[in-house]
Amino acid sequence: MRRHLLCLLLAGFLAPASLAQNVSPDVLADYQARLAQYEAAHGAYEADAAAYWDAVADKRRVRNTKRREHQPLALNDYVLTQPPVYSGPVKPANPLPPPPPPPVPPKPEIPVLADFLAAASAEWGFMPDLPASEADFKRAYAAAARAAGLTRDQIVGVYAFETGGRGSYNSQAGLGTPRPNAHAISPAIGYNQLLSTNTVSLFGESGPHFIAALAAKEKTLTGERRAAFERKFAVLKRMIAYCRSLPHRWSEYDEIAKHTPKGWGIHAAVLDIDVGPLLQVQKLTDSVRFARAKGYTAPLTPAELELMNLTGDGNGIDMVTMPTDWRARVPTANFFQRMGYERNPVAQRTGVVAALIASIEATMASASRSQGAKDLAAAF
Repeated sequence: MRRHLLCLLLAGFLAPASLAQNVSPDVLADYQARLAQYEAAHGAYEADAAAYWDAVADKRRVRNTKRREHQPLALNDYVLTQPPVYSGPVKPANPLPPPPPPPVPPKPEIPVLADFLAAASAEWGFMPDLPASEADFKRAYAAAARAAGLTRDQIVGVYAFETGGRGSYNSQAGLGTPRPNAHAISPAIGYNQLLSTNTVSLFGESGPHFIAALAAKEKTLTGERRAAFERKFAVLKRMIAYCRSLPHRWSEYDEIAKHTPKGWGIHAAVLDIDVGPLLQVQKLTDSVRFARAKGYTAPLTPAELELMNLTGDGNGIDMVTMPTDWRARVPTANFFQRMGYERNPVAQRTGVVAALIASIEATMASASRSQGAKDLAAAF
């Protein structure tokens, strides 16, 4: 029995003797037996899950290769079964008190509006021109969308889905609806919830477009308004030049946007009434242009545009161009990494592409009846 207890202790099942003295050997033996059963069952599940997600990745590579070589896709280029679900015994509770956990460095908090504004001032000498009212920002956003060729239904649908039809120009994910203990869940801000990495990457990839649009705006101004705009424009040019100097990779943009004061300060531009609408519209028009570049010339429905906004352009166009009869058979898991899928209750609940699109459409239809969505539609 002593040897048995020593093995348990070394395996991490037991706490020191001072903690184990009130736990009987029979209880410990039962725990070990049930833990072994759990580990056997869960290990088999993990092997099945790993094989499933490897197959998803392999099929994705096949589809990408076929697209590059302009070959038609087949239904068997997708995994047609749902991800395995664990159905074995639950992990038994350890009868022993847990040992004191090792010290863990505090997780960095997600920056919020005040942090973005403070960084903008400190790093760039920039203070965004905030709108006098929500209606002013909606009008500026609608005007930018019209100029870019987006439709009213598209921008209202995306706004309704992303914010529930209630979001303001400065709504941040997790903080859009005032409630006790609310906290930011990401740095996403605005009508289509632009991430800080999006802001940095958009300046990096489409900087000349923003400079041209702002230069055209500058020509319409006179007097002090023009002088103030010129000062702001000079700072924005420095921001854009900095973003364009970065390696054009998402990982590089992400590191700057999430982990440096410079990146935080750049994200404050999404609040500016002259720049914020351009940034948010550009994110959506990039998806439209991506679809056209892939040969899809039909107008994207609001749900299709949101599908690309939600899952990324590559995955989105895969679903958008999928034959209708395939949509009812292809699991949504084909368009996610395992971790992303397991964190996405909508993808899990809907199960297949057709149901995911229907869910987006239903959410848009419901949220479009909210006052904020009605106001945006009226501004278009």
